[in-house]
Amino acid sequence: MSLSVDDVKVGETRESVLVEDLKRTRIVQYAGASGDFNPLHTDEKFAIEAAGYPGVFAHGMLTMGMTGRVLTDWVGIESLLRFGVRFKAQVWPGDTLTATATAESIEDTPTGAVAHFSLRTVNQDGAEVVTGTAAVRLEP
Repeated sequence: MSLSVDDVKVGETRESVLVEDLKRTRIVQYAGASGDFNPLHTDEKFAIEAAGYPGVFAHGMLTMGMTGRVLTDWVGIESLLRFGVRFKAQVWPGDTLTATATAESIEDTPTGAVAHFSLRTVNQDGAEVVTGTAAVRLEP
């Protein structure tokens, strides 16, 4: 998927529901795929008794990966130059996450046009769980 400068307009947004009712199974699947078996994400008893949380919560990188989908569904992965996030709050089993990508600016660089995006993921209560930025290469 090649994205041209005509395909992105400053101020344009895309929104996507990333997951409805996040299941613990998905969190455990991510633990297996990533090799990250931190007990905060996999052991309910540890998360509650040793760490003082109400239960296990999703890996930040799982939330980051899901957030990236709102952008890659729009621009494709081959155009992505940079993607970074800030984790704002835990994501719990049962959460529904919705992400929004907004085209903030387009700049001409020596290697071509680059679009800059802001990203925001919220839970079902509207609380931000992730914010971030990305840059995407645009074809002439």
